[in-house]
Amino acid sequence: MSKSYKLALSGLVIAAYIVVMWFTQNFAFGQYQIRIATALYALSAPFPFLLLPLAVANLLSNALLGGLGLLDMAGGFVVGLFTCGGIVYTKKLGLWRVALFITLVPGLGVPLWLSPLLHLPYLLLAGPLVVGQAVCGLAGWALVVGLRRWGLDTLMKERR
Repeated sequence: MSKSYKLALSGLVIAAYIVVMWFTQNFAFGQYQIRIATALYALSAPFPFLLLPLAVANLLSNALLGGLGLLDMAGGFVVGLFTCGGIVYTKKLGLWRVALFITLVPGLGVPLWLSPLLHLPYLLLAGPLVVGQAVCGLAGWALVVGLRRWGLDTLMKERR
């Protein structure tokens, strides 16, 4: 893949993440935080170069829509890196890893800074976040399976 192709796809994915967050913000920041945009983390499975752009997308969405400040922005960036990094670096585990990482890393990671920010116990936040992220994890898994069925894996292997 050319650098310009990667840059263009990265920009499109960042924009898509923020647009999805904009339209789903009513339930993306609630008690269960069903952030459908995090399903896009699954794109790091066929496109490993999206690891950093997806983390930046989370940072930007927290900056534009979150309202909890720098800690939330930085935390979103780190969670994005760990989620996509886990997906990218565990390829041998199969596609189920996509759902696993999208569910557990944000579900268990985000309460680490939300708990002190909101003055709520970690477990009170982690339970509902894991439930909400499970929906996103399954959506991300379905996205990757769908892309594979449409022949994206073949396309990616030919371009490498």
